[in-house]
Amino acid sequence: MTSNPDHYAVVFENDRVRVLEYRDAPGDRTTPHAHPDSVMYTLSAFRRRLVSGERQREVELAAGTVGWLPAQEHHGENIGDTPTHVLFVELKEGGGAGEPTLGPAD
Repeated sequence: MTSNPDHYAVVFENDRVRVLEYRDAPGDRTTPHAHPDSVMYTLSAFRRRLVSGERQREVELAAGTVGWLPAQEHHGENIGDTPTHVLFVELKEGGGAGEPTLGPAD
């Protein structure tokens, strides 16, 4: 991840998905960045303000929330009292071919 490297870390990547871990502290802000279609899994409870152009939205999510995040560009700010800790599973175009793998694959 080239945008906001102090907050995002790639924890797994292959030709189908990229898994990012996101962490921040109360008051932290991100610069504008983009996400492809993703699945989000919250590891902590948090409050954030998300801004995209003229639109903004405040969200409060509990730990253990799983949700679909459609492709979007935004920047955000932790407006709560707790750190944010989230995993994003970003989907890539295309699919696998050939013999299916049994069990976890690299």
